[in-house]
Amino acid sequence: MNNSSLILSIVTFVYGFSAVLYISAWIFGKEAPARSARYIGMVGMAGNLAGFVLRWVESYGHGYGHIPLSNLYESLVFFALTIALISIVIEVRYRNYMISTFAMPLAFIALAYASLSPSVNDKIQPLIPALKSNWLTTHVVTCFLGYAGFATAFGIGVMYLVRESMTVKKGGLISRLPEGYILDELIQKTVMFGFLFLTVGIITGAVWANSAWGTYWSWDPKETWSLITWFVYAIMLHLRYMRGWGGAKIAAISIIGFMAVMFTYFGVNFLPGLHSYGSM
Repeated sequence: MNNSSLILSIVTFVYGFSAVLYISAWIFGKEAPARSARYIGMVGMAGNLAGFVLRWVESYGHGYGHIPLSNLYESLVFFALTIALISIVIEVRYRNYMISTFAMPLAFIALAYASLSPSVNDKIQPLIPALKSNWLTTHVVTCFLGYAGFATAFGIGVMYLVRESMTVKKGGLISRLPEGYILDELIQKTVMFGFLFLTVGIITGAVWANSAWGTYWSWDPKETWSLITWFVYAIMLHLRYMRGWGGAKIAAISIIGFMAVMFTYFGVNFLPGLHSYGSM
């Protein structure tokens, strides 16, 4: 096991501990566990970033020398980092730990799958010829920032539907969730964040595809589902801004959209195509 993989395996449990403390704070209605969870989550982010950078350095030691964004393991590491970062930034900005209560478990799951699943290869590997491009960093980073925004919107959407579908009792679990109008605003903002970065990711991917394969678009499964995902969120934003939709309808679409994101990320790896290396 590489030193970076060891660090990231440890970070998995740090994120898990942070998630447990967030959930405990919600259940017992205490601020102290939430504060501890935030600090522990920040330690996890620091370790996540350190593991990511160390893996980059280790790739040079193997003679490959590339940013660690080339396979499923590396993308999950970066995905976990971006989810944790966005959730804690929102938590601090809105002074409400419930955002991270629903988002930090997603960061934990992403890194746990990368670190603990026997089906995910954590070995540092050379880039295949198509990936040897300066577009790799821009394309993958922007796509995963978009995915992280959508993941956060998914967690907030779940919160909104839970709050609206259950009776709010004073001092109960549901009463500790943010007010509906705050959640509605956050869904809008996180989806817009994700949509902008996914748009840039698709554009840079098209430019990269043209330089690698001589065509901007080939209807590869990953490309096709990225476009489907883009349309889901484009329709959602259209309904939001042009038709005035909000509340439960938008929350439901944010959940459906994230299902499309997950299929784009994982599902298409089982289909033959130019992006088949994504499952490595």
